[in-house]
Amino acid sequence: MSKLQIKSGVVGLLVAALSSITVSAQSNTGSPAKRPSLVLGIVVEGLSTDYIDLLKSQFGSGGFRRLLEHGVTISDVDFGTPLDGAAATAMIFTGASPSVNGIGSAGIYDPETRRVRSVFLDPETIGNFTDETLSPRNLTASTIADELRIDAGGLGYAYAIAPEAAEAIIMAGHAGNSAFWLNDNTGKWATTTFYKDLPTPAQNANHRAPNEYRLDTLQWIPSIPVERFPDLPSYKKLYPFRHTFPRTQANRFKAYKNSPAVNTDVTAMAADYIKVLTLGKRESTDMLSVAYTLQPFMFGRDPDNRTEMMDSYLRLDRDLERLFASIDSDGPGMDNTLVFLTGTPLTRRQRRDDEKWALPYGEFSSRKAVSLLNMYLMAIYGNGDWVTAYHDGQLFLNHKLIKERNKDLTELRTESARFLTRMSGVGDAWTIDDILDRRASENPEAMRRNTHVATSGDVIVNILPGWQEIDDDEDTDTPQTTQRAASAMAPAFILSPGLQAGIIGTPVDARAIAPTVTGMLRIRSPNGAAVAPLRLKR
Repeated sequence: MSKLQIKSGVVGLLVAALSSITVSAQSNTGSPAKRPSLVLGIVVEGLSTDYIDLLKSQFGSGGFRRLLEHGVTISDVDFGTPLDGAAATAMIFTGASPSVNGIGSAGIYDPETRRVRSVFLDPETIGNFTDETLSPRNLTASTIADELRIDAGGLGYAYAIAPEAAEAIIMAGHAGNSAFWLNDNTGKWATTTFYKDLPTPAQNANHRAPNEYRLDTLQWIPSIPVERFPDLPSYKKLYPFRHTFPRTQANRFKAYKNSPAVNTDVTAMAADYIKVLTLGKRESTDMLSVAYTLQPFMFGRDPDNRTEMMDSYLRLDRDLERLFASIDSDGPGMDNTLVFLTGTPLTRRQRRDDEKWALPYGEFSSRKAVSLLNMYLMAIYGNGDWVTAYHDGQLFLNHKLIKERNKDLTELRTESARFLTRMSGVGDAWTIDDILDRRASENPEAMRRNTHVATSGDVIVNILPGWQEIDDDEDTDTPQTTQRAASAMAPAFILSPGLQAGIIGTPVDARAIAPTVTGMLRIRSPNGAAVAPLRLKR
C-alpha cells in the first residue's frame, strides 16, 4: 500500500469520526423549540398567594390549578415598593421601573393646570366611545407587545383588554393594534384613535349589550353555598352578601369594575377576540393581553369583605378555565400558546374596620396640611402661594414663585418635609432630593427606581396605617378607606409548551418577567429591560 493510500484512509476515518460527532451533538441538543403561535399576557391586580393556597381545593382543573400543576410558579414577584396597577403593569410589560418607563402611577398632578390628569393624556388623539383623549406616548420604553410586533414586521397582531384605560394602553404598547377599556361614566368599551383597529367584538358589546342596561338587572351573590367558604366565621354565614348596581347608585360603573363581574366580561371579550380575529392561527405569533382585578370590594356595607374576596377568586378561576378552553376550541390550542400571568401588589387603601373595634384611627386633611405648611413657609420666606397642591401622598411646591423670588428650591423642600413630619398621621416625609440621593425609606434603591422624577411631587408623605387621607376633591360617594401597610410582592405563573413545571420560591425582580417572556419567544427584550431573564427548564 502506498503512502498516499494510507494518508487518504486516515483522512477518511477522521472525516467519518467528525461527522459522527456532529450528528450526535445535533441529536442531543435538538432543533430550537417551535415558537408559540399565541402569547397570552394576564395581569391580576391584588393577586395573593395566600388566597390561592386557601382556595386551592375549591378550584377546578382548568384554571389556577392548570397553572399550578403544569406551569412555573413564582411565589414572590418583587416590585420593590407598593405600586398602583398602572405602574406595576408597566414594570411587568417593559421590564423597567418607573424611573425608566415613565409610569409612576395612573393619575398625575399637572402643575400647569393644577389638576390631576391621566398619565396617558394626549390632546392630539380622540376617544372612541369616550371623551378621554389618551395614548401611550408617555410610556417611555418599549413593551413585550411592541417587540413582538416589530419582530414580525407588523404581521402579528397585538390586542389588549382591561377594565382600566392605563392597563389596557400599557399592555397594547405603542405598536399594538388596539387597546379597549371600560369607561367610568358610561360603562362602554372605549379606546383611542391612536390605535387603528376597532375589533368588532368590542363594538358589538357596546351596541348589542350595553352595560348601561345590563347593570340594571346584574347582581352579585355567592357562587357557592357560604358553608363551603373556608375559614369563615359563623356570623358571616348567616347573611350572605348580595350586591346590585342600580341606576340610582352613584359610581355604579366603578362599583361594577371593582367586582368579579368585570372579570367575566373581560373574559367573554377575550374569547370573542380569539374566535373572531382567529388569533394564533397564522404564520406570525399574535399576542392578547387581559387585565383582571382581585382588589378588595369597596362598595359593600360590611367592611369585612373576605367572603366577597374568596368568591372573586373562585369566579376568576372559572374565567381562566373558560379563557384557556377558548384557546383550545377556537384558537391555536394551549399546546401552541405561551401564557404568563402576573399579579400586582394589593392596594394600600382598604375599607375602614367598624368603629366598634376601637382600632386607632385618624384623619389626615390634605387641605389643612397645605394651608398650615403655606403659612409656615410665608413666615420664613414672605407672603406667597408657596404650596400648590397635595395629591396621592405627594406635595407640590410653586416652582414658578420660588424662581421669581430667587429662593432655594432644595431648602424649601427640606423645610416642608420637616414641618410635615410633625403633623399627626404622618409617619415620614421625604424630599425628592432624598429619594434621588437614596436616603429615603427602608429600601432606598427601590424607592429611587420606582420614582418618576418628572411627574413626582417635591415631598413624598407616608401616612400612618389606620389613617384616612381627606382631599378637597374626595369622592363622597366612595366608601371610607384607611391606609394599611402593604407588601410589594405578588405571585406569577408561566405556562408554555415544553416548559418544565416547577416552583421558584425565592423572590424574583418584577423587571425580569418581560425579558424572560421575550427570551422564550427568541425576540429582543424591551429596550428598557436591564435585568437578566429567568433560566427556566425545558
